[in-house]
Amino acid sequence: MKIRIRYFAALREALGPQEELDCEPGVTVSQIRDRLVARGTPYADVLATHRLVRCAWNQHMCELNHAVTSEGELAFFPPVTGG
Repeated sequence: MKIRIRYFAALREALGPQEELDCEPGVTVSQIRDRLVARGTPYADVLATHRLVRCAWNQHMCELNHAVTSEGELAFFPPVTGG
């Protein structure tokens, strides 16, 4: 299945506004994050597990253990953002 990944604030500056990713149903947000980090720089710089990053699935806040079971939108952003 395809999911759209959106980045905000400093993550957007480093990675661009969005991209699409093919995933298996049931994959967790943490597994998606790990897959992105494995790409190396700049993903590893801004999404590494020691970095505090918030996430939302289809515009609802979610935790890293959230299972993605259908196509939709995953957003990553810093813990504090304005605008």
